[in-house]
Amino acid sequence: MAENTNIDSLEYGNVNISDDVIGIITSIAASEIKGVSGLYGGFTDNLGEKLGIKNLKKGIKIDIQDEKVNVLLNIVVDYGIKIPDISWKIQENVKNAIESMTGLLVNEVNIHVHGINISKKTVKDTLEEEL
Repeated sequence: MAENTNIDSLEYGNVNISDDVIGIITSIAASEIKGVSGLYGGFTDNLGEKLGIKNLKKGIKIDIQDEKVNVLLNIVVDYGIKIPDISWKIQENVKNAIESMTGLLVNEVNIHVHGINISKKTVKDTLEEEL
């Protein structure tokens, strides 16, 4: 079950944000960056998708300590994209999205590139160049 983080005590009660919510914010922020083919969730997440279970925080691990968020993001990038450049853009977009929507501080956004998506068009273009 997802952890909840108490971010504020208001006059009429508390505001708690689930780790799942932060994971979804992260997923959307990462997917907004051109060149991100998708998130890599490993065997169990991929098996769930094959069974029709949609997991919006697939490939994301959230750890909150002392109201500071640490994010681990597993991605697949499109072929031809400069990995350091796209990683920096993802880190910046995820950090800004989490901080602006939750008020929590982001300590780290770590990115693991698990694969490269090679489209049929890319393969066709490469083969045509070789001929």
